[in-house]
Amino acid sequence: MKRRRYVSVVGAAAFGGTAGCLGSGSDTALPAGVVAETVTEELSNPWGLAFLPGDSRLVVTERDTGRLVLVDREDGTQTAIDGVPSVDSAGQGGLLDAAIHPDFPAEPWLYLTYSAATGDGRTTTHLGRGRLDPDAATLSAFDVLHAAEPFLDRVNHYGSRVVFGADRLVYLSVGDRQFKDFGPDHVAQDLSNDLGTILRFEPDGSIPDDNPFVDTSEARDPIYSYGHRNPQGLTVHPETGALWESEHGERDGDELNVIEAGGNYGWPVATYACEYGTDQPIGDPPAERADLIPPVYYWECGSGGFPPAGMTFYDGPISEWQGDLFVGNLAGTYLGRFVVDGTDVTEREPLLADRDWRIRAVETAPKTGHLYVAVDAGSAPLVRLQPE
Repeated sequence: MKRRRYVSVVGAAAFGGTAGCLGSGSDTALPAGVVAETVTEELSNPWGLAFLPGDSRLVVTERDTGRLVLVDREDGTQTAIDGVPSVDSAGQGGLLDAAIHPDFPAEPWLYLTYSAATGDGRTTTHLGRGRLDPDAATLSAFDVLHAAEPFLDRVNHYGSRVVFGADRLVYLSVGDRQFKDFGPDHVAQDLSNDLGTILRFEPDGSIPDDNPFVDTSEARDPIYSYGHRNPQGLTVHPETGALWESEHGERDGDELNVIEAGGNYGWPVATYACEYGTDQPIGDPPAERADLIPPVYYWECGSGGFPPAGMTFYDGPISEWQGDLFVGNLAGTYLGRFVVDGTDVTEREPLLADRDWRIRAVETAPKTGHLYVAVDAGSAPLVRLQPE
């Protein structure tokens, strides 16, 4: 009841046009005393960022080229890494996200998500890992840990983010591959496949014994939550350890969610989205379904939406941002900032709104706490937000 009552309050704000339209047409760039410093340039559609612990370098994935790049945060030099798996970059596919094992370099694993094809051209979201040697710029002993079922002859809605949770397990988001049968038989409501889910693994790719559906016949063992459309953001709250997710709706209906084990997040039987090109709602309002978990924040149909990408919580030197959630906005071309109190979410002023940048990834750097932002473009910068 508490969750449903809270969502109705958020809904009132969104219906009034505050949440969904914030930043629209704004010239806001950055608050006084904060600068955007260019770290490096000429990246090709960067998707994922992963920092090397105790090192000045970070790993950047390029979706369309399939290139994996080491970027030195101090001088901006780029070094391509050898040993990357082959990817299929048609449509929304390619080399997607990256995550470093939390015990790196003692556990020298770099985890990658990507789309790849079978011999007949069908594709799916993959999770794999290899041993990263940053000094030699090589990825060796690469192993596919999981290929989402099923492989399909379509090239959209792969997801796909990968993070280590507070439990030190691996979480992977998988999209619904853009199936349009909006009803209870939709793939995202079907536990016998991996589509429209968050999956959970041990670091070696095996299935945790306490995954919520391991004892459910005809359900896929890796599934941790389901009922998702196209989840392109995952991050862990640094204090609570909760897993937060951002997700694209159909026409608007974009969401921020807090992920619970075994939770059904509603797509497409309950959503605030409409069908593209119409004002026709899809399914029920999530707050009316006690059997589902509604979003903690959303953009209703007609609001203009917030097509979300990567996300991170801030823990850096800008005091007024402490604990805030930052989410990349793609079509809206700005960086969203959200104040979070438990699951109470308030959107604040848009950032970088004057630069026409599709924000694909955002991460907080270790030690410095500076915010790194990757722009989704064919010749793109990586920028760092820091005190002036």
